[in-house]
Amino acid sequence: MNRHLERIERHVDISNEALAVFVRFWLTSTPALPDSALAAAQTKGRERYDGFVEALGRRLARGRKLADEVSRDVASTFTEGPDPQAD
Repeated sequence: MNRHLERIERHVDISNEALAVFVRFWLTSTPALPDSALAAAQTKGRERYDGFVEALGRRLARGRKLADEVSRDVASTFTEGPDPQAD
């Protein structure tokens, strides 16, 4: 039971950090829109959100999880060593 709770906590931590990084990036890189462009942007935003929800549903149906991908990426970094061109 304890290992299961630790795994859940780890997945929540990864999710929270991923969301925080995305929100910070989005807020610092997306300029405010002029009032004349708001309606078109909101329409496009709804379309993009619908596409996101569909893609998320497909991904979850296949059983793919971000935490699993992150774990594999981190493991491969430790086994292969850091990429000298990553910075």
